[in-house]
Amino acid sequence: MTQPWIEARIEENVLVTTVEQAINWARQSSIWPLTFGLACCAIEMMAAGASRYDIDRFGAGAFRATPRQADLMIVAGTVTYKMAGRVKRLYDMMPDPKFVMAMGACTVGGGPYFKYGYHVVKGVDLVVPVDVYCPGCPPRPEALLEGLMRVQDKIRGHKIAKRKTADSSLLDFSRGVKVDDELPVPHHTGYVEAPADQEPLIGHQEITAKRDG
Repeated sequence: MTQPWIEARIEENVLVTTVEQAINWARQSSIWPLTFGLACCAIEMMAAGASRYDIDRFGAGAFRATPRQADLMIVAGTVTYKMAGRVKRLYDMMPDPKFVMAMGACTVGGGPYFKYGYHVVKGVDLVVPVDVYCPGCPPRPEALLEGLMRVQDKIRGHKIAKRKTADSSLLDFSRGVKVDDELPVPHHTGYVEAPADQEPLIGHQEITAKRDG
């Protein structure tokens, strides 16, 4: 006697997992970045989304024009004090869970404007919480894809389950506490020996010639 049609097709194709892992897999495979560029680093972000690097291979190619539909903000470029309020407003409009990637030296810590850039925020993490830093001036599209994979690692380790407290009964999980997320361990280190800080070059563009008459 042959097996029923449906059982013959499901018997060897059943995947057993948890709801938590299934949700995290769906989230990490369908990241929707915000269409949001501030300065020159946005050109590299556009290149990462184009056909040569194809960020859509990671499920993150659906750039959204509204923060209501985005869950990843790639802050690409210099954040000025005038723009900081707009960045915070866009971040607040994004639904949870949401993530922020700081792309470029200017976004990470002020870049070349760190000492004398009175108009530049010395790091976007002073405005919004940052999950992944992507340094460089500008970082190449490969670096942006590396940062995206680190965001996926954080999503993969997200915990939605609760564990019961010591004084709770076996059937009472209403007072349970949230299980801590599993933070990813870096695959490799980029530590290098930095040279001693030097004073920036100033005065090299001053006009020294005297005018006639």
